[in-house]
Amino acid sequence: MSKNLKIGLFGFGVVGQGLLDIIQSQNLNLEIIKIAIKDPRKTRTLNKDLFTTNRDEILDDTEINTIVELINDADAAYEIVTKALKNGKNVVSANKKMIATHLKELVDLQKQYGTSLLYEGAVCGSIPIIRNLEEYYDNELFHALSGIFNGSSNYILSKIFNENQSYGSALKEAQDLGFAETDPILDVGGYDPKYKLAIATAHAYGLFINPDHILNIGIQNLSQYDINYAKEKNFKIKLVPTARKIDTKQIVTYVLPKLVAKDDFLYNVENEYNAVTVQAAFADKQFFFGKGAGGHPTGAAVLSDIAALRYDYRYEYKKYHQENGVIHTENILLEIYLRYADEDLITLLEFDNISERYSASSYKYVIGTVKLENLIKNRDLLLDEAVFIAYTGRQIYKEEKISTTTFVEAEAVL
Repeated sequence: MSKNLKIGLFGFGVVGQGLLDIIQSQNLNLEIIKIAIKDPRKTRTLNKDLFTTNRDEILDDTEINTIVELINDADAAYEIVTKALKNGKNVVSANKKMIATHLKELVDLQKQYGTSLLYEGAVCGSIPIIRNLEEYYDNELFHALSGIFNGSSNYILSKIFNENQSYGSALKEAQDLGFAETDPILDVGGYDPKYKLAIATAHAYGLFINPDHILNIGIQNLSQYDINYAKEKNFKIKLVPTARKIDTKQIVTYVLPKLVAKDDFLYNVENEYNAVTVQAAFADKQFFFGKGAGGHPTGAAVLSDIAALRYDYRYEYKKYHQENGVIHTENILLEIYLRYADEDLITLLEFDNISERYSASSYKYVIGTVKLENLIKNRDLLLDEAVFIAYTGRQIYKEEKISTTTFVEAEAVL
């Protein structure tokens, strides 16, 4: 039999209101007792007695057994979630930065206090990827996970490649529609998909990674030169986070723009839609597709977590508790396209296996292989507005076999 959930809701923005719409349209065994808001002066259609600006009024209320956290502030979200778990309340959160940054601690808190934290809505909106990684792939030999995790950047890129808009025009349209913030760097700079990738990697491999250790390069420096190059080669550019096992014990992660060919699942993922491609030894390749932004799609994922709490569901983190000894590595070679201005950058990155190179006064680019660790070491230089980098879809990764070391060239499966 399901529990009756008494909910304290933090945040009543797009997702919070979308969640309320869904709840009110169904006969569910739950009740929202109180909603914490930041600005009490805003006009709202609900009874004003339902709202509070005092978070402890919710967190200390013994009648409330479930907290739903949907605010933007990662630091405030951390304080709310940790206190709720310590107070014996189950929690649903959609704050990907907070979860990615503190995941190991949050897992320990759940075990210590016998509570549950669910966060499907924090990763790829309406796509149920966390529950699938947790349950369907729990005993699989999991190879790789990749996709489009950010609806804002994908909307911008769709407008560029499908409607020939400039980057600036597409960004403004995304901002006007509410898909991108006034300062969009969290989305277009690859930070948002980096946090989501860190969370997904914990469930895919049992490896908790500090998101600061994941390379993220975004699309903010995309120029018409890069767009023209991709179109001439029949590619689209997508911002793609990737986690991949390169041997039995090593996992590599990164977020980079990617030159996507027509035979790639991601080629036709457009606008605010997200997608996840997974590769496993026995299930082989599978593709998940759905809306990654908006109040109702994300609200639906949040509601799914709330519904699961009615039956005492919790993540088991099976692969983490197996202590399989996997580690995070930067020991991989990637083939990349690089637009640059300063020749010294080519030397610093230690380019090898150069297959294409073009140099003119206004446009220089090179395609070749570089070490991931060199990209990380020179990340600040790669953020210069005169530079744009994109993964070509091919990788050369280091494979160690007993006493010999070989380099294996392979088409990326994702």
